[in-house]
Amino acid sequence: MSESLATVSYIGATILFILSLGGLSNPETSRRGNLYGMIGMALAVLATVFGPRVTMSGIPWIIGAMVVGGSVGIYAARVVKMTQMPELVALMHSLVGLAACLVGFASYIDPSVQLAGAEKAIHEMEIYIGILIGAVTFSGSIIAFGKLSGKIGGKPLLLPARHLMNLVGLLIVIFFGWQFLHAESVSAGMMPLIVMTVIALLFGIHMVMAIGGADMPVVVSMLNSYSGWAAAATGFMLNNDLLIVTGALVGSSGAILSYIMCRAMARNFISVIAGGFGTGGGAPAAASGDAQPAGEVVAISAAETAELLREARNVIIVPGYGMAVAQAQHTVNEITQYLREQGVNVRFGIHPVAGRMPGHMNVLLAEARVPYDIVMEMDELNEDFPDTDVAMVIGANDIVNPSAQDDPNSPIAGMPVLEVWKAKTSIVMKRSMASGYAGVDNPLFYKDNNRMLFGDAKKMLEEVFVALKA
Repeated sequence: MSESLATVSYIGATILFILSLGGLSNPETSRRGNLYGMIGMALAVLATVFGPRVTMSGIPWIIGAMVVGGSVGIYAARVVKMTQMPELVALMHSLVGLAACLVGFASYIDPSVQLAGAEKAIHEMEIYIGILIGAVTFSGSIIAFGKLSGKIGGKPLLLPARHLMNLVGLLIVIFFGWQFLHAESVSAGMMPLIVMTVIALLFGIHMVMAIGGADMPVVVSMLNSYSGWAAAATGFMLNNDLLIVTGALVGSSGAILSYIMCRAMARNFISVIAGGFGTGGGAPAAASGDAQPAGEVVAISAAETAELLREARNVIIVPGYGMAVAQAQHTVNEITQYLREQGVNVRFGIHPVAGRMPGHMNVLLAEARVPYDIVMEMDELNEDFPDTDVAMVIGANDIVNPSAQDDPNSPIAGMPVLEVWKAKTSIVMKRSMASGYAGVDNPLFYKDNNRMLFGDAKKMLEEVFVALKA
């Protein structure tokens, strides 16, 4: 393949990637967006493998690597559960960061690269920054994988003088960057490059360990942005225009998504990085004195829940991570279909940070074939709760907590939430009275118009569905 044909292929792939992002912005066009992305990636790979930069002797190695990587990808797609998607995404981000690091070191020691003057300085700057971003992305994503999979606790690790430590680390990175750019040989430049890499790896670990469990959806989108910039840096090192453009698309879209997620939690990006709120979410929140919610918890049975749903005309369902853990989305869809057949207006309210990654609930509901037109964002539904007969919360907690509006001293004060307590009756499905990831108690549980349906979400919803049909 000639250089000009490869360039045209790269331009076509870039256009397809842009169309893919546009398609993914809407559930109804997301399949088409995914198709554009797959075609664009296939075109990019073929143009690279058969382009002028790859010799015939190298093609068998590339094909072998693609077979191994493709096999791992197919295996992961078949065995990974939908509840494990957040940690899988974090793990994939770590591989992008690792690739940027390896490409950076390979580019630096490549004897075929003979540059001098300003061109050499720019190339080495690209290598240094690319490895820096890649190392932070790699180690940070590994920690995020551990937190999302439960192997590492969700409670933020806030070390004394942590901000000073980060500042000192940054100054050391800048100092060794100066030494790296002024190194007279590859061997002399390797030491500052390795020192910077170690510091970047430690910074990635420290950064994500200091972020609480409640902020993990923001972390996932943030790491998505980092992985894009790491890919763009790799493109600069390899002088590959398509990789630069693709990385910039991923990096910028991830940054925009992180901003949206922060707004949805009434937080700013700096406060998340500095150390977010959140615990492992496994223990009831401690509350005492005036902070303790007033009222009693009223439990409800599956049969009583079915009766309330049967008599309702307007129902809003709010899914959370508990629905994902219980794999209850298919039963939720069966109940939804039955109620709609009876003339009930059923809609879903999705909070931007519900679940453990952006769009987690949307993906689960789409997998269960819930119609797109009844799945709505928080801002579209909040005004409708006063006219709603039953608001059913399935495994969510912090995103329906009235403390965000009523208690200025709450850790989640100011966070936009779904106002389910304004419905005539709210039903919260939970295994226990444990707090959410933010680690604060929820006054919703004690309100007069609220009922608690305790138990495994899938099991209890199946009982509700049976009672509905009876």
